[in-house]
Amino acid sequence: MVHDAEFLIEVMAGQLQDLLARRGIAEPALVGVHTGGVWVAERLHQRLGIATPLGRLDISFYRDDFSRIGVNPQVRPSELPFDVDERHVVLIDDVLYTGRTVRAALNELFDYGRPASVLLAVLADRGGRELPVEANVVGTRLKLPPGQQIQLVGPEPLQLLIQTVP
Repeated sequence: MVHDAEFLIEVMAGQLQDLLARRGIAEPALVGVHTGGVWVAERLHQRLGIATPLGRLDISFYRDDFSRIGVNPQVRPSELPFDVDERHVVLIDDVLYTGRTVRAALNELFDYGRPASVLLAVLADRGGRELPVEANVVGTRLKLPPGQQIQLVGPEPLQLLIQTVP
């Protein structure tokens, strides 16, 4: 099954714009989590016309299963081209599942400084949380039966796929 990722990002852009206006946040800093979160963040950054350069986090060394899975062969450097201290940051990922990726991203983000606030925006929330993490902006919520997973493929075209795991 394929979901229209561009439509979901448009939904997220509207939700995020409303949320930022309600909170009085005029110039947020967007940060995408590699890889799918960066693709979503790039599109939101463009749609919302954010002036602050886009940030990118690779959380490979912050994962709590790092000692079991080893180094990801595609580790990229994180880039935060702005001062994190006292900034309102929007952390963006493609899929929210257990919450462990968000925890790792927050750990890395706080190594750069102390943001004024952090909002979480995700393309798809599939439930199944193991940590107390809740997204502020969600493109879609999906309940998947055991044996299925969500994967964002891209960047062109960007597609959200639901697949059966063998």
